[in-house]
Amino acid sequence: MIPLAPAENRLRHYPADVDAGDLYRHAPPHVAEKWTAMANGLLALSAEAGSSAQELVARQVQELGFSFRITGDTEERSWPLTPMPLIIGAEEWSEVERGLVQRAELMERIAADIYGPQSLVQGGHLPAAVVTGSRYFARDMIGQRPRGDHYLHVYAADLARGPRGQWRILADRLKLATGAGYALENRLALSRSTGALLAGIHVRRLAGFFADLRAGIARDCGRESPRIALLTPGRFNQSYPEQAHLARYLGFPLVEGRDLTVSDDKLYVRTIAGPKRIDALWRWIDTNALDPLRFDSRSQLGVPDLFEAWTRGQLELANWPGVELLESQAFSAFLPALCQQLMGEAPILPNVATWWCGQTAEAEQVRARLDELQIVPAFGEAVEGISGQLPQPGAALSPAARAQLLDAMARRPMDYCGQEIVQLSTTPALVGDGFEPRPFTVRAFVARDGNGQWTVMPGGFARLSSSGALRSSLMGEGDLSADVCIVDEGPGRDQLPTLFHVSPPVRRGGGILASQAADNLYWFGRYVERAEATVRVVRSILGSSIDVDSLALRDQQVRGLLAQLLYLWNAVDEDSLELPMAQVCRLALLEQARPGGVSALLAAIRDIGLALRDRFASDFWRVASRPLPEIPNARGTVLQRGVWELLERFSALSGLIAEDMVRSPAWRFLDIGRRIERALAICRMLRQMERAESEADALSAMLDLCDSQISYRSRYLSSPAREPVLDLLLLDPENPRSLIFQLQALNGHLEALPTLAENGLPEAPQLASRAILASFAAMTADSIDDALLMQTEERLLALSEAVSLRYFLQFDRAKPVAGQFLA
Repeated sequence: MIPLAPAENRLRHYPADVDAGDLYRHAPPHVAEKWTAMANGLLALSAEAGSSAQELVARQVQELGFSFRITGDTEERSWPLTPMPLIIGAEEWSEVERGLVQRAELMERIAADIYGPQSLVQGGHLPAAVVTGSRYFARDMIGQRPRGDHYLHVYAADLARGPRGQWRILADRLKLATGAGYALENRLALSRSTGALLAGIHVRRLAGFFADLRAGIARDCGRESPRIALLTPGRFNQSYPEQAHLARYLGFPLVEGRDLTVSDDKLYVRTIAGPKRIDALWRWIDTNALDPLRFDSRSQLGVPDLFEAWTRGQLELANWPGVELLESQAFSAFLPALCQQLMGEAPILPNVATWWCGQTAEAEQVRARLDELQIVPAFGEAVEGISGQLPQPGAALSPAARAQLLDAMARRPMDYCGQEIVQLSTTPALVGDGFEPRPFTVRAFVARDGNGQWTVMPGGFARLSSSGALRSSLMGEGDLSADVCIVDEGPGRDQLPTLFHVSPPVRRGGGILASQAADNLYWFGRYVERAEATVRVVRSILGSSIDVDSLALRDQQVRGLLAQLLYLWNAVDEDSLELPMAQVCRLALLEQARPGGVSALLAAIRDIGLALRDRFASDFWRVASRPLPEIPNARGTVLQRGVWELLERFSALSGLIAEDMVRSPAWRFLDIGRRIERALAICRMLRQMERAESEADALSAMLDLCDSQISYRSRYLSSPAREPVLDLLLLDPENPRSLIFQLQALNGHLEALPTLAENGLPEAPQLASRAILASFAAMTADSIDDALLMQTEERLLALSEAVSLRYFLQFDRAKPVAGQFLA
């Protein structure tokens, strides 16, 4: 346990402006002690580890694979987590909790009225233009009610703390709960990197909140043990890593619109075992993108006829379509009065003072006080005179920009709101070896529990500004993220340390496997194996001697045939074959423009792997996503070093696949891809080596390529001979690099996969696999020739096509195939 009153206070000289309402300087004494304990503990931990606290946290972030994108980025960035959390006492947080629950319930009642009786508009409490002005107002949803009678299951709010310690709401988040996953990731990374520091200051746990969230969605599904999926817009979305982490943590299938189909007003996910019923979606896409037949016909993210599934009570949605219209700044101008009207009480957490310019008196007030206010788009869309969707401080406008803005506001006043400029409190941030004040905002989260009641996450996701202002809801360049820790004076109130409040029924298996995920796993396996085979060819060209610079140790023609193999695999172009062998090898490793180059294959592996983030453990993803080693020149030692680093990486992936993956259909499809690719490579390499004039050198090269030199030498005392080598590489079922081993593994995987028909008859992939295996079962090495190997390649490609047709998005969109089991 960490002492709460250490001898030296590392925050003693913390240079905070007291007038700014700093979170530490204004903390009650018992909470300030926890700040001190955390600050001292971080610096002590840093001294003990010989690394800064930032480095310790960054290492955990990297190992856990946490990342994000800034708008405009093509590559992901490592998540910028600072080791010093925001520490808030339970007493202060209890008032915030009350305010958040009140706000969530207010939003629920407003949504129910807008899409129900519309009494607020009819009674003059809410201008109709505030509702209809939002592009998220879904007219088709009027009169429709959720099956569980809840429009909201998850609500988030951006909070600011003012100089006097008062909390207020900057923005409401009903469309997406972005940040919930980052809050979870922050806590996980911080707890792993700081040992017992968090427990020592009695930080409340987060797991109970996520258990409640899941139970709340399940409660409204109307089925026992419902299947809930997280609907993502895809891996190119800015918050996709967060979505994948949440889906993995909650046990929700991560699905895209193309994974789903509607039949008989029910939603199904296409899986390898046929369509499986989805009872609820936690959606992370806009209402307008949900159903192209009902909303935006250009949407490629949604599911045709999804509207029919939820309006006819066969599907629960969190949150209900159309509720995001309440996020607009125009609504903020009316929320205090609506709270009094609908709840009979004043807001516990006031929002930022807002004036909607669609009203004459308010518009005049905004124009008169322009230098004191900031101007924001009323409905969240870019408007004339404002840069993008960011607030525009009136005092910062040039005379020309001011005139342009006032002219635009006069022509379309309803598109603008004026807001007070909020002064943010600061919090200690660990920068280098010391602490400095940074302004911050907190995104807090509320969800319905299994009883339909609101529960608040005991913490949240904090953003610390590098510039002194936080004008956007997105992480910006130089911004930091921080964990938000709610602390009790003693052990007191706490959450259970796991996701489950009670033990769930015991079950086995890996859950459902969507057809698209199976497709991605299959090609992930193929690309990994293809890259490894290419690297092995490069290694064989370089020679297997310890003296890697002596390329003449292998027959010149054999090396030429291996180089031609690189060309046939599209790793180099034909003109490159005229270059020295070392340069050919370097090109094959670094080639990005040709799909068979190792660099291009590694990019494809990372690309597909991004879509599988919810299925891969962090260790696996860390190895799979490593960049190509640096190969600055074509010297033999440099090339060999790069080759061995790559082969070690592929060996690590193979070990993780073999030892860490559950023997589920997901593992089978990944391994099916590897086995098909390895079998194809064995056939092609043998056919290529059959053309060599030096049989002994060609056979030795084949043993190298199939990593079977040691096996051959332990079995035979002679130099490589044709029939023993062919038997070892093609027909030996105990050699994991042999062709028949791949065929047996393929057959085993395909026999274990589920079938669609109930008559027990084998399907096309099983029949094709059995036929290929049978052709080698009674074969001897002396009967193998080039024609047989070519025929085997063709049959393997046909098997690959049969697997694709059977398992990868093979279901008709309109209705399930007859006889399929719908669960």
